[in-house]
Amino acid sequence: MIDTALEGRTVLVTGAAGGIGRALAEAFAAEGANLLLLANAGDAALRGWLAGQPWAGRALAARADVTRPAELEQAVAAGLERFGRLDACIVNAGVWPPDDLRLDELPEERLRSTIEINLLGALWTVRAFFGALRRTGPGPGGQGASVTFIGSTAGRFGERFHVDYSVTKAALRGAVLSLKNEIVLLDPYGRVNMVEPGWTVTPMAEPALAEPGTIERVLRTTPVRQLARPEDIARAVVFLSSPALARHVSGEILTVAGGMEGRVQWDPGQIDPDRVRARLEEGP
Repeated sequence: MIDTALEGRTVLVTGAAGGIGRALAEAFAAEGANLLLLANAGDAALRGWLAGQPWAGRALAARADVTRPAELEQAVAAGLERFGRLDACIVNAGVWPPDDLRLDELPEERLRSTIEINLLGALWTVRAFFGALRRTGPGPGGQGASVTFIGSTAGRFGERFHVDYSVTKAALRGAVLSLKNEIVLLDPYGRVNMVEPGWTVTPMAEPALAEPGTIERVLRTTPVRQLARPEDIARAVVFLSSPALARHVSGEILTVAGGMEGRVQWDPGQIDPDRVRARLEEGP
C-alpha cells in the first residue's frame, strides 16, 4: 500500500454534505486524516451521516456559509481548537443552477449568487485557511500545507446557457496561479492546485443526467465512455494533497474527465466505416 503521509494531518473540506464532499471525507478518512467538514444548508444531513461513520471520532462538522467570511473564520477557529492546526484545504463548495439561460435572460440575482458562492466563497475559504496557517506556522517535518480547488471542465471549454457557472470555474485557474506564490510566504513548502472534473454523478448533476439524451450528448466529447463517480474526484484530490505523492506539484490543474476535449470524439450514428476506409485509400 502506498503511504500518502496524510495520517494525523487535518483536512478542511467545504461543501462536505454533497456527493463529492462526502467522497472526499471518506477518502481522507481512509488515509487516517482528521477532518473539519463544513456545510451550510446540508449541515443537519452531514451531521447525521457523519454520526454513522466509524471514523467520526476524527472529524468535526461545522456549519458555515462560504459567502460569509465571519462564519468561515469561526469554523476554522473551532477546527484549530479541536485539532491544533489545519494542514490541507479542499475548496469544494459550489452551485450549478440547472436552468438553461442565455446571458440576456439570466436574472441578476442568479448571476450574483453564483459568483458569490463559487468564486468569492472559494477565496473567502482560502483566506480563512491562510489565516490559520499564519497563526500556527508550517507543520512539523517540512511536509507543507496544501490547497486544492474543485474546478470544472466548464471553466476550460465553457458551457452554453451556464456562463455564470463557467466564468467562476475559469476564474479559479487564476486563483491557483496566484495563490501558489502566496502560500509559500506562510509555509515554504506549501502548494496550491486544482482538480477539474467533467460530468460527475452527484445529486447536483443527477436531474440533468436523467433527461433523455443528456448522457449521450455529454459523452460525445469524451474518449473514455463513462461518467465520473465522486470517488474518482476524491482520489485525485488525495493525490494532490499528499505531501508524499505530490510534494513538488504546485500551480497545476488535474483534469478528471475521461479525456474530454472541446470537440466531438464519437457519434456512432454519424460514422460510416466504409466511407472512412475509402477516404484513406484516396491519399492526400
